[in-house]
Amino acid sequence: MDKFIRIGVDLGKSYFQLHALRVEGGSAINRKLSRSRMRDFFARIAPCRVGMEACGSAHYWARELTAMGHDVVLMPPAYIKPYVKRGKNDALDAAAICEAMSRPDMRFVPIKSADQQAVLMLHKTRELLVKQRTMSVNALRGHLAEFGLVAAKGIERVDELLELADKDASLPEEARETVKLLASHLEGLDRSIDTAEKKIARANAGSKTGQLLDRIPGVGPLIASAIAASVPDPSVFTSGRDFAAWLGLTPKQNSTGGKAKLGAITKQGNQYIRKMLVVGSRSALRVVGKHKGALADWIVALRARKPERLVAVALANKLARICWAIMTTGEVFRQETFAKA
Repeated sequence: MDKFIRIGVDLGKSYFQLHALRVEGGSAINRKLSRSRMRDFFARIAPCRVGMEACGSAHYWARELTAMGHDVVLMPPAYIKPYVKRGKNDALDAAAICEAMSRPDMRFVPIKSADQQAVLMLHKTRELLVKQRTMSVNALRGHLAEFGLVAAKGIERVDELLELADKDASLPEEARETVKLLASHLEGLDRSIDTAEKKIARANAGSKTGQLLDRIPGVGPLIASAIAASVPDPSVFTSGRDFAAWLGLTPKQNSTGGKAKLGAITKQGNQYIRKMLVVGSRSALRVVGKHKGALADWIVALRARKPERLVAVALANKLARICWAIMTTGEVFRQETFAKA
């Protein structure tokens, strides 16, 4: 049985490139395997450390190889790129992965389970459907504006716009039929979005972590479910700030000479959760006047000296840290910090 200390795997659709080391500093073994031979190769070698980029199908192969007894680690592609030598091919990418995984300060991506990926699939599908609905509404508004039919902005005003089109006798028949097609499409999208949201809520109801996060102000079933599915192991973050930085909610640093200079938030990391937290923060800001407690007082004090949009982002940052603390400790959110007055 062959023994390796570590193997870097460059994933592909049909073929996989391997860069394996038997001893540190020794010559590497390069293999190109087809998909059908991938499992056979790893089944015939002794358990070892395997590194891959956190890209498409990475979590699937991580679960498969872990079940065979291998120690699998996933790394963000941006962290691997500095180790790529001149040129670009699969062999060089596999060598860079093998080198990156050996670094003591390398940060790894937790491996998601199949159930967690299924929940994230629901979230991504819902996000796609919402975008398609927005595109369809914008198309409807643009087309009807050419006939002088205009309604106030907002998804809730679409019915008003459709009613205007239905009552306008001067609207050509072809345009009237097109409006009906778009209206039917929007109805289907609304039903699909509603179904996806119900499935997400049902999945979150069965998640202990999701139920704990759902108690936080501004964090509903959607956000709680997305965080619980995206962060299978919160202990990979050393602090709440580390988790907020992973979401891109911490200020960007441009410090030198011992002088700290902080700018706008980095907007790096998980864009979906960051956006949802900011939206949830805005919903909490609308009702903060009806609440009391430490969190409510903090928001009111910040609101007195900062713009509303900055307060929303700052609150999203704080909510992210609270989420990390609850996921790490299992403690229930203290409702007295944001209780109804």
